[in-house]
Amino acid sequence: MSTLDPRAPLVLDTRELGRRPGSQREVSRTAPAPADLGIEVLSVVEGSPVELDLRLEAVMEGVLVTGTAHADLVGECVRCLEPLHDEIDVDLQDLFVYADKHDQRAPDDDDQDVRVLEDDVLDLEPLLRDAVVLALPFQPLCRDDCPGLCPDCGARLADDPEHHHEDPIDPRWAGLTALAEPEKP
Repeated sequence: MSTLDPRAPLVLDTRELGRRPGSQREVSRTAPAPADLGIEVLSVVEGSPVELDLRLEAVMEGVLVTGTAHADLVGECVRCLEPLHDEIDVDLQDLFVYADKHDQRAPDDDDQDVRVLEDDVLDLEPLLRDAVVLALPFQPLCRDDCPGLCPDCGARLADDPEHHHEDPIDPRWAGLTALAEPEKP
């Protein structure tokens, strides 16, 4: 019994391919984005549409999935914390191997990265998540030359390019400032 629900938006049924190498099928669908599809500062909003254009091709070992995914991104600039809105297009490709019910060997470290078909049904969510997260910039910026925020007061430096503060006096030398001031009569 499969643990995957074939009615789920990111689950595909491959029985139509019939385990005949060379048979293929084109799939285009829009699915709601799963939760936590992205990184802390930039992600696809849960439930927003993800457009998938895929080709499922039966090969000797299983089903080869290739195609693209498109989604809208939201987040914030890591320098100035302004909201970001962008789009992402990622290429998808992975082999989902047939589960051999007679293969009783113990899984080794190499098997951890292998995606397995469960009763000829495959789940695209892990493949989509891997592709999107790896394609996202590590530190998203609103623009390449974003100056960020003032470290002293938090003002957005792009709004006030002439922003500056007086140099702070080192507390160890603060007592000497009295010697620099003119004497009062």
